[in-house]
Amino acid sequence: MTSNTQWWQKGIIYQVYPRSYQDSNGDGIGDLPGITQRLDYIKSLNVEALWISPIYPSPMHDFGYDVADYVGIHPMFGTMADFDHLLGEAHARGLKVLLDLVPNHTSDEHAWFIESRRSRDNPKRDWYIWRDPAPDGGPPNNWLSFFGGPAWTFDEKTGQYYMHQFVKQQPELNYRNPAVMDALLGSMRFWLDKGVDGFRVDVLWLMLKDDQFRDNPPNPDWDGVVPIGSLLQTYTADVPGIHDIVRQMRQVLDSYEERMMVGEIYMEIEKLVTYYGEHLDECHLPFNFHLISSRWEAPIIRQLIETYEANLTGGRWPNWVLGNHDQHRVATRIGVHQARVANMMLLTLRGTPTCYYGDELGMEDVPIPLELLQDPAALNQPEIAHIVGRDPERTPMQWDDSPNAGFAAEGVQTWLPLAADYQTRNVAKQNADPTSMLNFYRVLTALRNAEPALHAGDYATVMTSHNDVLAYRRSAPDGNNFVIVLNFSDNDLTLDLSQVASTATIAVATDMERAGTVDLSQLALHGNEGLVLRL
Repeated sequence: MTSNTQWWQKGIIYQVYPRSYQDSNGDGIGDLPGITQRLDYIKSLNVEALWISPIYPSPMHDFGYDVADYVGIHPMFGTMADFDHLLGEAHARGLKVLLDLVPNHTSDEHAWFIESRRSRDNPKRDWYIWRDPAPDGGPPNNWLSFFGGPAWTFDEKTGQYYMHQFVKQQPELNYRNPAVMDALLGSMRFWLDKGVDGFRVDVLWLMLKDDQFRDNPPNPDWDGVVPIGSLLQTYTADVPGIHDIVRQMRQVLDSYEERMMVGEIYMEIEKLVTYYGEHLDECHLPFNFHLISSRWEAPIIRQLIETYEANLTGGRWPNWVLGNHDQHRVATRIGVHQARVANMMLLTLRGTPTCYYGDELGMEDVPIPLELLQDPAALNQPEIAHIVGRDPERTPMQWDDSPNAGFAAEGVQTWLPLAADYQTRNVAKQNADPTSMLNFYRVLTALRNAEPALHAGDYATVMTSHNDVLAYRRSAPDGNNFVIVLNFSDNDLTLDLSQVASTATIAVATDMERAGTVDLSQLALHGNEGLVLRL
């Protein structure tokens, strides 16, 4: 595997949420020149690519995921010249750039939808999903929005409903119309011609809907909390025909050199892996979010890894994710001590890791009071805002202990509040501490990049007698082998791993002051500790 590993297989992807990374112009919102200012920092993390969440023109009803123009830049983030400068500066540092592509829906202010809603016989009417009312005048069927309420909004002027699986200002495109597909592929080529290295594709598995518009069946396992969970998404997700759409997107990417796409797909592993394509002709990486959704217990995570590995046949390349702009931060989900353990695992498992900005510092969710909520998922469902709200994981990056954490100038009102701990948890402070989370992260990423066993080697579980421990071996043809041992508990343990080898050398420990050679027949493992051991 080592000799022909592609950049997106060997390298680490780092997600930047542009509103929250660096404000360069004093409006309290991050922007493209701000990201450019911080490229040296991103490079210092030893990552291969930065993925930038949407920067297109948008009314911002869903913070850029309601796109009004697929080939423009929102003035809030800067200009196309600012983007070109960022792309050039990133490439000059050896960094790849991935853009967020949002093909499932547009803004209701997109020129296509403005045309589509003019009249029933408008040439662009069929670019979106319109249906007559049900016999009682209500929505055409029982489909629901992820953000609460029906997935249908009535248009008084033309007397029909249009479909949206998110806010009502995000009408869904109709990919059963070939003209829509052509328009999407054209917008992809626009960015690829500029030199963008690929795309993260938003809600890829939702892009096609049942052509008979059948009701979704009830979910017998619904927990009664999040409304959309009351229905199985049988006719609105992973619908037959979707793979043909993904293949057409892949063909465009393959017509350029070394470009890739990663698809956002929340599905069980057996269905997720079908999005690689039968002939590896679909997604390079269908996002694997199962570390986020699984209980943080060693036996559960071990089974998850083994199930995933067993399904990665025929050259499918694994990938792992611990956090993103839609999920509570890992340090909040499992605690700050286990966040080190989790990052050690993310960066030593087989496959491509995707990291979320700030997780390299151990940033946590920031409680957002009701009056400061921004996220439509929370505003539309206030009774479950603490579950579905995404503002807490989107707060400004913590650069230093100055007012506004170095994210924005002093006196500027930031778009979301800062974490209460920014004066003690920030880049400047952690830069100066050789044992900090940030420097731990850098040591791990450097080791991963340098060692074929860790970025391209084989994976094998190592069984232990402790249910709180996950251990696995990474091995490469060059003879360099590693065993990673992770303690998911806060209990001190002693392990017998003599079946692996008699001794090993500590390459990296979560306690960065721990070093030297260890006896694998009596391996002392502290609570919340992880070790990368060189055999």
